[in-house]
Amino acid sequence: MKIPQFISVLLHPIVIPTIGVMLYFLVSPINFESNQKLGVLSLVFIITYLIPLLILVLFKKLKLIDSYKTETIHDRKLPVAIMLVVFYLLGNSLHHIQNFYDIALLFYATSLGLVIVYILFHFKMKASIHLFSFGIFTGFFMILSILHNQSFLMIIMINLLLSGIVASARLYLNAHTPKEIYLGFIIGIIAPIISFFIL
Repeated sequence: MKIPQFISVLLHPIVIPTIGVMLYFLVSPINFESNQKLGVLSLVFIITYLIPLLILVLFKKLKLIDSYKTETIHDRKLPVAIMLVVFYLLGNSLHHIQNFYDIALLFYATSLGLVIVYILFHFKMKASIHLFSFGIFTGFFMILSILHNQSFLMIIMINLLLSGIVASARLYLNAHTPKEIYLGFIIGIIAPIISFFIL
């Protein structure tokens, strides 16, 4: 396996939510109980990792998509539509639990971002979901800095560095054009900001 392909798989969009929530628990100024952390992490892993995998396998068997890589707009439409609903429901569930507003905001933002991504499909525009996921967490930790009056600059800088590495890998593999890379990242950054002001 080539290094760019390895990077794309290692930092795949379905892995990022679980990693991001783990990181949030490590740096959050809110004290959570261990069972709360484990419960939320398990829920996030199941909903954002296992469910998308099962959806792709099912859709491939039903021939609703042509490839597991979902490289075309046609292949992306249905999975993105389903996941934006799933992320919204996850955010809605967490929103009603005390001290979980931050994580609820993250998933509301992801759902909103996926709505934008889906709308762009109708204009024949395909945003990079890899960069979208990194943009989401960049915007999320920017908002956390405001919410908790605490600097998360190091996390944001590392996230930007990883974004650049993933962007280079995706371009090397010809999976996206530079326009699609930038589009995905920008949508990702603005979605948490918009969500923060409307919630």
